[in-house]
Amino acid sequence: MARNFNFTRRPEVVERDVLLTICPVPGHGGYMAAEVEQFDGSYRRQGCPKCLWEALNLAPIGSDARAQAAAMKRAERVNALLVGSGISPRFRECTLENYRTDGGNAAMVTALETCRQYVERFEEHYAAGRCLLLLGNVGTGKTHLASAMAQALIRQHLAAAVITTAGEVIRVAKEAMDRKAGYTERDVLNELAGFDLLVLDEVGAQAGTEYERGLLHEVIDRRYQSVLPTILISNLCAADLAKYIGDRALDRLRQGGGLRAGFTWESLRRRA
Repeated sequence: MARNFNFTRRPEVVERDVLLTICPVPGHGGYMAAEVEQFDGSYRRQGCPKCLWEALNLAPIGSDARAQAAAMKRAERVNALLVGSGISPRFRECTLENYRTDGGNAAMVTALETCRQYVERFEEHYAAGRCLLLLGNVGTGKTHLASAMAQALIRQHLAAAVITTAGEVIRVAKEAMDRKAGYTERDVLNELAGFDLLVLDEVGAQAGTEYERGLLHEVIDRRYQSVLPTILISNLCAADLAKYIGDRALDRLRQGGGLRAGFTWESLRRRA
C-alpha cells in the first residue's frame, strides 16, 4: 500500500509547456521544463536535469559549478520541507526577528528568548527529545513563534518540522475509521511519530472526550518512546492540559528538562 501523507505534502509540479525544452549542451537533448511550487507562493522553473547531475557529480570538487549545484539541491530540499511543514500562508513570513516584544515587555522578551534558545540548541534538544510548551492567552503570538522556529530549523538543519492542530489530528484519525479512507489510525500515528519535530497547536480547543484524550496521549507517547521532540501550543495553563492529553502525556512532555514559555499578556489582536 502506498504511504499516506495526511499532515504534509510535496510541492506542486506544473508542466505548462507542451513541447520539450532543448538544452544547448551537446548530448543533453530535451526535457520538460516544469515549474515547481515555492514556499512563498510563486513557481520556479526547473532547468536541465542533466546539467545539474553533471555539475554535482562530474565537476571538480571545490569548483564554482559544483558549489552552485549543491546549493541549488539544498534549496530544493529546504523548499520541499517548508511547503510540507503545514505552515499556513498567514504565518509563512513569521520569524524570530520580526516577533514584536511591545517595546521590551519582560514577559514577551522571555518567551521570545526561550524560543530562540530552543532553535540555537536544537541539536542538544533533539538528541534528548526535549519538548517545549507554549502556554497562555489567545492572540499573544504563540503560533507566530512556533512557525518561526519550524522555519529556522528547516533552513538551518533540514529538519522535517511539521505544524498541525489537535483538531486536525482528531479529524484525520476519525476519518481512518472509514474503510474508504485508504489508511488506518496506525498510519496516522506512524506519520506523526516520524517527523523530526511535531508542533501540536490548539490543544484544549477540543471537546476533551475519552477518545480524543487517548489519541493525543498516544501521539505524544509515540514520539516520547522514539525520543523525538514535540512543541505543544495551548491557551490553557499546564494544570488544565491533563484534561485534554492525560496526566501521563503531560508528564512525558515535561521529562528530560522539558521547557515552557508563558504568554500572560493581553491579546495583541484585541489591543489592535
